[in-house]
Amino acid sequence: MLRVCFWKWSFEGNSKHQLKHTTTSINHEPFNMLKDIIISIQSYYQAHQFIVKHRLWKWILIPGLIYSLLFCAGIYLFWISSGNAIDYLLSISGLKNWMITMEGSWLKFLFIFGQIILQLVLILFYFSLFKYLFLIIGSPLFAYLSEKTEAIMVNKEFPFSFSQLIKDIGRGIKLALRNALWQTVYTVSILILSFIPFFGWFTPLFALLIECYYLGFSMLDYSCERNKLSTSQSVAFISKHKGLAIGNGIVFYLMHLVVLLGWILAPSYAVIAATISMHNTKD
Repeated sequence: MLRVCFWKWSFEGNSKHQLKHTTTSINHEPFNMLKDIIISIQSYYQAHQFIVKHRLWKWILIPGLIYSLLFCAGIYLFWISSGNAIDYLLSISGLKNWMITMEGSWLKFLFIFGQIILQLVLILFYFSLFKYLFLIIGSPLFAYLSEKTEAIMVNKEFPFSFSQLIKDIGRGIKLALRNALWQTVYTVSILILSFIPFFGWFTPLFALLIECYYLGFSMLDYSCERNKLSTSQSVAFISKHKGLAIGNGIVFYLMHLVVLLGWILAPSYAVIAATISMHNTKD
C-alpha cells in the first residue's frame, strides 16, 4: 500500500482554524499487475533473442510439432462436439423449434448470437482440458528447458537427477489437476453467465483471461519448483504476481494467430519467456 500524506484545513468551533495532518492509502496492486504484464510480454522478445543466441531450436521444434498436430486435431473435435452439444440442448429444451417460428425476429438473432458465444466458451473450456493433458505429457521436457535456460543465464550447471525428474513430473501432474479443478469451477460459472443477455456477450473475454492466467501459471511453476518453493508457496507467489502469468498466457495465445509457425513456437517460447520473467522479477 502506498501511503500519501497531505495537509488540510479544518474548522472547529466558531472561527478557529486548525491545520490537520491526514494520511490516505492508495492500493498500488493494479500498477504492480500492469508492470508484471509488461515484464512478461517483453520476456517473449528476450526469449527469441536467447534462443537464437544459444541455438536452442531443437528444443523448440520437437515439442512444437507434436503440439501443433494435437492442436489441429483437438480444435476440429472441439468445434464439432461443442456444436453437437449445444444443438442437443436446444432440441431437448424446445428452443430449436421455437427459433424456427421466430424467422426474421431480432429475438432469434440474439439467440443465435448467444449460441455462438456459448460455443466459444465451450471451446475454451475444452482447450483448457487439452492444455493440461499436453502440459502433463510435456512436463519433463518443459522442466528441462526451463532449467537449461536458467543455467545459461546464471552460468550455473544443474546436475541431472532421475529422482528429481520423477518428482517434477509428479508435481506437474498434481498442479495440473489442481488448476484444472479451479478453472473448471470458474468456467462453469462463466457458462451460466453466458445465458444472461448482453452481459453474456463478454463471457468469452473472461474465459480467455482465466485461460491465460492458468497457462502462465503452469509455465512459471517450473521456475518456482527449481527455487525450492512448495506447491502452496508457488500458488502464493504467482497469486501475488498475477500479471506475469496473464502476460505469458496472452502472448502464448496471440502466437496462435500465426498459423502453424506460431503453433510450433508457442509452447517452448512460453516456457523460456516465463523463466526469463521470473529471473527479471527476482532482480
